[in-house]
Amino acid sequence: MNIENIKFNQHGLVPAIIQDVVTGTVLMLAYMNEEALGKTIATGVTWFFSRSRNCLWQKGETSGNIQKVRELYYDCDGDTILVKVEQSGVACHEGTFSCFSRCLDGDQSEQPNQKAPAAGQPATAILYDLYHVINDRKAHPQEGSYTNYLFEKGQDKILKKVGEESAETIIASKNSDKGEILYEMADLWYHCLVLLAFHDITPTELLAELASRRK
Repeated sequence: MNIENIKFNQHGLVPAIIQDVVTGTVLMLAYMNEEALGKTIATGVTWFFSRSRNCLWQKGETSGNIQKVRELYYDCDGDTILVKVEQSGVACHEGTFSCFSRCLDGDQSEQPNQKAPAAGQPATAILYDLYHVINDRKAHPQEGSYTNYLFEKGQDKILKKVGEESAETIIASKNSDKGEILYEMADLWYHCLVLLAFHDITPTELLAELASRRK
């Protein structure tokens, strides 16, 4: 990106829309000045300018929820930036994956990406959607939630369920029953995602590990 093409406003700022590169979820909106944009390009992680504190800040510097930049775009007028990122953890300081978690038309708060992805979205988006729901339950417990039950019981309970679902998947495979295999494998993958969330490990990190093994 050529910074000279960006039109900063009278305060030297430009709005930056941050989007998850896998699911397409809009995560947040913040502002960059020329220095923040330059550091974002140079370091490969997002930097912004805080209007309230009048200083630069790196997303995730203290929380660990960094945003690795994968693609940078600017609009036809050159006055808005789109940053596609790999989000570690959650984007919002309230603990939700996206800052846009409130429905304007209703009283009930709704979390983005709790619905199945539309046709044409990457298959991995389904895993991200489920992980985001699991992570949201971790941050905002709900009464009667099985996911919260697992987190409350802790690591030993989660590991026990991973072991049980692994054994049931093995049995389903030995039975050569496709429907049973799919059902048990789905349970296994869900509990594995809970385990990832317990350790604050994202699916992106897991996929990166798999990708690193390709020759």
